[in-house]
Amino acid sequence: MHRYRDEMIARATKRRAVEQLLRQFPVVGILGVRQCGKTTLAGQVAAARRGATERFDLENPIDRERLSDPMLTLAPLRGLVILDEIQRMPDLFPVLRVLADRKPVRTRFLVLGSASPDLLRQSSESLAGRIAYMELEGFTLLEIPPKQNGRLWLRGGLPPSFLARTNQESLTWRKSYIRTFLERDLPQLGVRTPSVTLERFWTMLAHYHGQTWNASEFARSFGVSDQSVRRYLDLLTSTFVVRQLQPWVANLKKRQVKSPKIYLRDTGLLHSLLRIESRHDLERHPRLGASWEGFALQNVLEVFRSDPRDCFFWATQRGAELDLLIRRGTRLLGFEFKRSSAPSLTKSMRVAFEDLSLKSLVVVHAGKHRYPLASGIEAVPLNQITELS
Repeated sequence: MHRYRDEMIARATKRRAVEQLLRQFPVVGILGVRQCGKTTLAGQVAAARRGATERFDLENPIDRERLSDPMLTLAPLRGLVILDEIQRMPDLFPVLRVLADRKPVRTRFLVLGSASPDLLRQSSESLAGRIAYMELEGFTLLEIPPKQNGRLWLRGGLPPSFLARTNQESLTWRKSYIRTFLERDLPQLGVRTPSVTLERFWTMLAHYHGQTWNASEFARSFGVSDQSVRRYLDLLTSTFVVRQLQPWVANLKKRQVKSPKIYLRDTGLLHSLLRIESRHDLERHPRLGASWEGFALQNVLEVFRSDPRDCFFWATQRGAELDLLIRRGTRLLGFEFKRSSAPSLTKSMRVAFEDLSLKSLVVVHAGKHRYPLASGIEAVPLNQITELS
């Protein structure tokens, strides 16, 4: 058995979500960090469909040459057309707009990309109203056996890292991934910032994982302007390796934090940048709690299938805070993350619950038991959050 076979884990929920979008839109984009399983998921979607399927790998020079005249090549195709690594040929988007507008719709396009629509620039303008996007993460608690939760936390969810035979092989792959991402993938997107600068910045972000963004502090460290470090941050966010959790600002007579919190989206990459090589290293590292918080947050977001535009944190200048707030219509759901076996109710939790008029507040913890803390406030083990959605 190949050690990197992410086909081993059938992502049925994700596949069904893509299939639903393809029934509604002529073009569907699966976006996510490199090596998160987009190609495999597209293959599973294709295998479950009836009719013709055509795939173009835009990193393959032969396929790029086939698309030298994209209208000539794509117009006759019917069924499902998969365009992998679309960021290599963003000029295809205007062509897809023309093809998507044909009636009746006999062709659906599934585009896979490793950059956000904003970074791709043309897609959101050319395909407005014709395309739906789905962000794909690596493996999550929804997709693996509970006994492998610790491995998922240490190695992260990128399939080649998670499925490696040993921790050492996983670490070696992640180190190579970081180097390739900085030296090859970003330049292909037109990034001109030196890879050494971005690696240093990414590493510094790893040490600030779970903390509020402070542009001035980063700018002083790099000897550049606030605008420059903000550009670095937005770049890593647009390529799905960093998450900016935006602040929720309530209509309260309190001074509230208005800068985003920063998380590295994959804990395996976080641990590599922090030089954490084993569970032994992780348990003794000063960023242990922050790593666990980011891991829990990532999985809660996946369980609740939350639109990033509806996810926030909340904090006041006087210390009251809420790690995660998810907006669902008119309801606000709150989450706190505590790496404790038996968390208790705190004043900060009560303040957040009352000031924000939360529908519920879940305290996600590292223990084994689920129990109420107060009316509307409940402690839930991380390995049971999949039961909440």
